Amino acid sequence: MRATHRSTRPFEILIIEDNPGDVRLIQEAFKETGLPHRLNIVENGEQGLQFLRRQGKKYVNAPRPDLILLDLNMSHLDGRETLREIKSDRHLRSVPVVILTGSSHDRDIFQAYDLQANSYIVKPSDVDEFIETIKSVELYWFYTVKHFLK
Repeated sequence: MRATHRSTRPFEILIIEDNPGDVRLIQEAFKETGLPHRLNIVENGEQGLQFLRRQGKKYVNAPRPDLILLDLNMSHLDGRETLREIKSDRHLRSVPVVILTGSSHDRDIFQAYDLQANSYIVKPSDVDEFIETIKSVELYWFYTVKHFLK
């Protein structure tokens, strides 16, 4: 099912994920949707914040994402701290953050929502299910939810 694209530009999606296999699945799922998009990928929360704040030569022209997919369990700066930083920054807090993680622990779910995550999704272990989950994220955030896109 393809929804009608309502934007005049590709959607900017920031993926903060340290697992290359999960990144490949996310890329494949977005390819299958036909959604005009650009995926920006960083490996940890520290890089994610540098990207979002356009710090350093590498990220000076980084686009403001329309959506962030954030893993919780990463080295350097984990997803919880990254989420805390994003939601406490008045320039970034309006960017929707979807937690996409392997953890189904109640304490992680509660903490993520307490830190103002917009959604919490446990990564399915089945490849086809994983791809379908990402497709549903795309449909929900870019065609169902009303939000301001810069």
